[in-house]
Amino acid sequence: MTENEIKDRIEEYTRRRPPGRVRVFEDTSAFMSITAGDVLLLGGRYFLVQGEETEGRFGLEEQPKFWVKRATDLADGSRKLVKLSFHETFTLRIGGLALECYRSPEKEARILDLTRGDSLFMQGSWVADTAGNPVRILDRITGTPFYAQVNALDLPHAAYFSDVLPGLFCRVVEAVSGIARLHALGEIHGDIRNDHLYLDRETGSFRWIDFDYAYGPTENPYGVDLFGLGNVLLFLTGMGFHNLADITACLPPGAAGEVCLSREDFSLFFPHRVMNLKKIFPHVPESLNQVLMRFSAGSTAFYENAGELLEDLSTASRDLGCGV
Repeated sequence: MTENEIKDRIEEYTRRRPPGRVRVFEDTSAFMSITAGDVLLLGGRYFLVQGEETEGRFGLEEQPKFWVKRATDLADGSRKLVKLSFHETFTLRIGGLALECYRSPEKEARILDLTRGDSLFMQGSWVADTAGNPVRILDRITGTPFYAQVNALDLPHAAYFSDVLPGLFCRVVEAVSGIARLHALGEIHGDIRNDHLYLDRETGSFRWIDFDYAYGPTENPYGVDLFGLGNVLLFLTGMGFHNLADITACLPPGAAGEVCLSREDFSLFFPHRVMNLKKIFPHVPESLNQVLMRFSAGSTAFYENAGELLEDLSTASRDLGCGV
């Protein structure tokens, strides 16, 4: 496109015509210098940068992700997220476990290829810019994070468990089946969190987003994914997390009787987080509580991959009337 043609497209899709020259980037290495109003030329396609994507979770203030640009495809006006290459390495601490963690744009590009057409994963494509950086061009999901669906509820846990949970549980189990397929291919998601599972309002399905985390050598390459899935299931079952400062204390009368909790009833990785929810909510079926307890400090048997977890979730699904 000529500069006038680019301006014509921008005016068509934004109703504003740029007053000066339009900066066009084919090398996205210096992503901090790419700002709203700039245009990215990637694989022959032009994208107008509208700003940076933000991320916030569990009430924390949203922070800009400077390597993730909100953009408009100037070919058709569709909204995209353009994820530029950002490399960082850090130590991830899960309880007493320290793991070498790094961002891998190449790994996320590979998983985009593997999951193309799979409604349980964010969709998009990738292209190398002129400097060889793998740039991911993602379809925006119209929806909200999974945890926001649960946090918006205002009802007693028993009512939630009978009226809301079965439907949610069925869709979360379906999402776990997507991770099981990844594990069967020898791949991992890498960053499973309650805010990385989105409810797509257009399809009604949950979708996993953000696959760019990778890890150094670990005893079980799927372990971090499994830990994340355990957290999702805990949040789902409890209608939120339940924490007690003193793990030897008994719950107050009226909650579920005077039930004492031991260290074995808490998370292996988050010692303050209760895993044995049946001691708080007796209506939790044993089949589901046993799944949660596989992630507890008292567990002696652990899941090897999401496929194993999925088998146990099938039993819990039937007990909840989910029909999986």
